[in-house]
Amino acid sequence: MTDLLTGPEDMAFREEIRAFVAANLHPETRAKVARGAPLAREDFARWQRSLFERGWVAPAWPVEHGGPGWTARQRLIADEEMFRLHTPPLPGFGLKMIGPILMRFGSEAQQKRFLSGILSGDDWWCQGFSEPGAGSDLASLRTRAVRVAGGWRISGSKTWTTYAQYANWIFCLVRTDPEVKRQEGISMMLVDMTSEGVSRRPIRLMDGTEEVNEIFLDDVFVPDDLVVAEINKGWTYAKALLENERFGIGGIGRSKHLLQRVREMAVAAGRGADPEIVAALAGYEIDIMAIEATTLRLLSAAEAGVRIGAETSLLKIRGTEIQQGLTELMMDIAGPAALPERESACVEEPFENAAYQFLNWRKLSIYGGSNEIQRGILAGQVLGL
Repeated sequence: MTDLLTGPEDMAFREEIRAFVAANLHPETRAKVARGAPLAREDFARWQRSLFERGWVAPAWPVEHGGPGWTARQRLIADEEMFRLHTPPLPGFGLKMIGPILMRFGSEAQQKRFLSGILSGDDWWCQGFSEPGAGSDLASLRTRAVRVAGGWRISGSKTWTTYAQYANWIFCLVRTDPEVKRQEGISMMLVDMTSEGVSRRPIRLMDGTEEVNEIFLDDVFVPDDLVVAEINKGWTYAKALLENERFGIGGIGRSKHLLQRVREMAVAAGRGADPEIVAALAGYEIDIMAIEATTLRLLSAAEAGVRIGAETSLLKIRGTEIQQGLTELMMDIAGPAALPERESACVEEPFENAAYQFLNWRKLSIYGGSNEIQRGILAGQVLGL
């Protein structure tokens, strides 16, 4: 599809990205991403280490904390090129979520302790927000933290905790004051996953993987220096974190990569000239260009010091709808060819992993706050309804 950012400086930067990826991306990882296959921890870690050594691992971080100093245009270009060249997405819970929150709200000691490990990949973080009965209605969470000498004792559980099987740290929302308004009695705490009382149970998904988990916290001690900023202000930090997350969920590079894959599938299935397929793909291309322009506008405003808030919900809604729509079109094109006749059978390229991707990406419109909740946020906070 047509790229919006194609000036001379843009193209020079694209070439720099392409040369780096060609020299550093492991062929096995590239092949997995290209065919939409599940990735192992080593795929993520190996690529993050390469980016860290080049100084490119955290495009949105300020230079003083290890960021590369890229502009909004360069960040979009890098995202496009890396997806186009089949690089794995970086684990976002450290780089895109808790890292920025610690830079904005955390203590100097917390920044010194954790930011370098997030950049290098030595620390893998997961997110302890959702609970049984507290998903989109996060303010109803019931995990409790009780004051003790030198810190807090946490008891409760978290669910849908992505990649917790790889994590050594988890940032959690916990209730520290049950007597006040629900949003006002929540705090954010950083928990060492090796602490006594922390346990994990995998959740098997309909795509056959176990990338999400239940986390159980049984009287887990958390010292005071692992509480993020102020007690009972966790709702404020959580809202800021989710706004950062929704910038990334829009996934422009991922959408462009998927659009190209679906086009290739259509050709392979002999439907490349089918008017319905051609029209559908053209519609998605227009949608991607629109969300790219909107993202660039919001990123440029953020660089100029404008605080971006609920507007990111729009990126989350449209970006995930585009990606889910493309996986649905992928399955329509592939038909029975996407499914093996028996468990041990292989699916021929380019339809390999089409069913896995379709099933796995049902989550996109749910995580980060369901799209229904995002529409309510837009209605109330942007449109004033």
